[in-house]
Amino acid sequence: MKSRHAILAMLVLLGMVTFLDRINISVAGSSIMHDLHLSASQWGWVQSAFILSYGLMQIPMGAFGDRHGHRKVLTLIVMWWSLFTCFTGMAGGLASLIVIRFMFGIGEAGSSPCSTGVISRWFPKDEVGKAQGYVWAASRMGGALTPFVVIPVMAWMGWRSAFYLLGVLGMVWAAVWYFCYRDRQSEPVSTASGATQTVTLETVTNTTPAKVSIPWHKILHSGQFWIICGMYFFYAFGSWFFFSWFPTFMELGRGFAKSELTYAVAVPFVMSMVGNITGGYLTDRLSRRYGVSIGRKALGSTSLAVSAVCMFLAAFIPGKMAVFVFLSLCFGIFDLMLPSAWALCIDLGKHHAGTISGAMNTAGNIGGFFCGIIFGMLVESSGNYNLPLYMIAAMLLVSAVLFAFIRPDKPIV
Repeated sequence: MKSRHAILAMLVLLGMVTFLDRINISVAGSSIMHDLHLSASQWGWVQSAFILSYGLMQIPMGAFGDRHGHRKVLTLIVMWWSLFTCFTGMAGGLASLIVIRFMFGIGEAGSSPCSTGVISRWFPKDEVGKAQGYVWAASRMGGALTPFVVIPVMAWMGWRSAFYLLGVLGMVWAAVWYFCYRDRQSEPVSTASGATQTVTLETVTNTTPAKVSIPWHKILHSGQFWIICGMYFFYAFGSWFFFSWFPTFMELGRGFAKSELTYAVAVPFVMSMVGNITGGYLTDRLSRRYGVSIGRKALGSTSLAVSAVCMFLAAFIPGKMAVFVFLSLCFGIFDLMLPSAWALCIDLGKHHAGTISGAMNTAGNIGGFFCGIIFGMLVESSGNYNLPLYMIAAMLLVSAVLFAFIRPDKPIV
């Protein structure tokens, strides 16, 4: 197996671990709220404490990985968030839970931008979308597996034990990554015959990564930079509903029993996984045939617009089965655009892809932060779990419009 494929396998496992650790608190949400006596608005602050630190640290973590190498940085951050995953199981009330989840988010912030940095160094340009698709599909698979892991453990030993178990899993990944991965500075290149020349893991064992300066002035003065950040802000306002409030919404808002949550939560995440893999292949194939403007923009903008319609119908049509179907479709369709969005960071950022993707994800998590809080406030003030879905549908539509204005053929740096 080629070295870059082994690396992709490790990043796929990381994507699964990242979302297992992230979604477990949402699956256990109603039990934690009951045990710690938390209201809907307080639970919104717990969710958003993680999103806040996760968003704020995207740019520093992306730049940190670009400058100092992804071997040590990914090892450090995965160990960090795994410890705070365990600490979540020790929380005794609102204040401690907010602090722990904030610290947990600092570590998880580096996962996506550093993974993007690794992909930018090991994969040729016409394979980065596919590689991103697999990594993001794995994260959704982690979300799909979460209820099957967390709910049985909760039933057997309580919700706290689920956090201890998943924390140890992350520590194991960090140890394997540190001992097996080595940083690489040069990009994959094509030979005259068209074959891609790759350096094996063994040949870069002693490589010391060179520090890379970040051209912040050029980045911050680029209109494309702010458009991609705005696009991701409005997209993530919708996507964070699935990562934070979704299991609680299905249980308390539409009457799904705890036993029904396994499929009610898992199927939409499986749809998202399929969307990511399909989107990764489509964006690379369309880009090769029609250029990156079509391959990235057309796919991203169309999928966001269609998903906005699905979100609206999920709110408008009553009943358990209707909301299950339309939210599953929504999650799967809007994640068709995700590999395109992250591949754009490589198109626009080149060697600074980790920094650009970190900035984009920061903007997205600011949107997610407001989603978590506003969702809880709307539910508590109106008693209506459907009302926030209309707001999310509007946000996805705005994201679709902004995506159409991105110029992937005009690099920022």
